[in-house]
Amino acid sequence: MTASSVRRVSIVLFDGFELLDVFGPLELLSIEPERIEVELVGPRAGSVASSQGAEVVAPIAYAEAGAPDIVLVPGGAGTRRLVHDAAFLDWLRSWSLDAALVTSVCTGSAVLAAAGLLEGRRATSNKLAFAWASGHGGDVDWAPSARWVEDGDRWTSSGVAAGMDMTAALMDRILGDGAGTRAAAVAELELHLDADRDPFARSSGLIS
Repeated sequence: MTASSVRRVSIVLFDGFELLDVFGPLELLSIEPERIEVELVGPRAGSVASSQGAEVVAPIAYAEAGAPDIVLVPGGAGTRRLVHDAAFLDWLRSWSLDAALVTSVCTGSAVLAAAGLLEGRRATSNKLAFAWASGHGGDVDWAPSARWVEDGDRWTSSGVAAGMDMTAALMDRILGDGAGTRAAAVAELELHLDADRDPFARSSGLIS
């Protein structure tokens, strides 16, 4: 495999990101190191504090990040601030515009919507935060019942652990040969294989 055939996933860290939103997908993606490389991009090069308090080192600052191939924006308490951060949203919009795929986990979709990256698209988000998340974006078709949503080059998932289901499906799509399904088996993860099956939409009061 040539270097040019390796897919690069750039995960956007920010103060108050959700740990599993990042490390669930990263765990699966790292099982294919010869075909996928992962980079962590942060507001600065150095440690970034998660919602849980653990700090993660981002080797690359936003301002230094190269043109992305696949973008992943996690959720977390910090998204409540980011959706009002005009400088960050301008950077994210400009940086992501030509990416092959733009994806999110949990309330990361609210950030994508606030940046104008989900206009005219179908999307979902964390069900307990759905009312808040779906208030962002001008023309987003928010799906209240979906484990994850694929709309062209935009993929969004429901809350936290749903990001692993989306990531496995994404790996199956971009790599083929059941790569995501195999990665889940290595991680001993029982996947939700149906993107439309959402066991939490009803319990969250989003559907009757």
